[in-house]
Amino acid sequence: IIQRRPHYDMQNRLLLDKIDYERGVIQLNGQTYPLRDSHFPTIDPADPYTLSPEEAAVVKRLRLSFANSSKLQQHTRFLYSKGSLYLVHNGNLLYHGCIAMNDDGSFMALRLHGQEYAGKIYMDRVERLARQGYFATDAEQKQYGLDAIWYLWSGGRSPLFGKDKMATFERTFIADKETHRENKNAYYRFRDQEETADKILREFGLDPETAHIVNGHVPVEVKRGESPVKAGGKLLVIDGGMAKAYQAKTGIAGYTLIYNSYGLLLAAHEPFESTQKAIEEGCDIHSKTEILEQNQARIYNVATDMGREMQKRIAELKGLLDAYRVGLIKENIEA
Repeated sequence: IIQRRPHYDMQNRLLLDKIDYERGVIQLNGQTYPLRDSHFPTIDPADPYTLSPEEAAVVKRLRLSFANSSKLQQHTRFLYSKGSLYLVHNGNLLYHGCIAMNDDGSFMALRLHGQEYAGKIYMDRVERLARQGYFATDAEQKQYGLDAIWYLWSGGRSPLFGKDKMATFERTFIADKETHRENKNAYYRFRDQEETADKILREFGLDPETAHIVNGHVPVEVKRGESPVKAGGKLLVIDGGMAKAYQAKTGIAGYTLIYNSYGLLLAAHEPFESTQKAIEEGCDIHSKTEILEQNQARIYNVATDMGREMQKRIAELKGLLDAYRVGLIKENIEA
């Protein structure tokens, strides 16, 4: 994919040709590092990125298994039917990961077909590409979309990944921990600032005075004093910690953001050890709830996205009724 899409600017992740297979070392950024394991029996040093016939057969079978799994296809269709790269809901902006930024605080751009995309139009563009990778019937368009999905998973400018590289190879084969570092996107430095939240909200057509950003993906290290409430209360980080693997790092079992007619509440959950312990000791999941924002007056359904959609449908039904009453719509009388 990297060789096929040079505009992804990921040539620094082509590592197999940087290995000296006889000496068992690799050249990275002008430095030579010994490899923990240099036994690569299926790699041809003269053509390291070509799969052996046996490897190609394994990949083909794996691909067929995934493509023919009815359960996996059902889950994938659910994601595409219900999910999106971001969501504007009731005047709030929800997204997973980040809005990619440069070191100067400007929105980071990705060039596709000679045009640069940044901010909201970048999110919209890569969302269309992700859908193209699943729904397109033209083979070339489908491959382009599939490659974009892979880039969203690990690309240096991806709003979902949010790091400069995925250092799986370095962590596996190189002992020097300096090579393991994955630098976070500048967004994570700027997101604590209220002006950054205002800039992002305006980019998505929202009012910074009333809107909030609900940000997922990054664990909040509560045990080190980090707060999920950032940018003067305009950005809320609610992901991270529900998975047991993160709980030692975060100190909690994740957050739940509650938004109702009274305001915004944030519930922090304690880890749930096991069903057996809950039964034996009579304990349950304990949560600490904090009121983040309380409305001066309750919000009624009419002021919500669903309420506005209902009003629109009511107006359409009234229009149909008026048209029927004046004879513009004929009654369908079955014989």
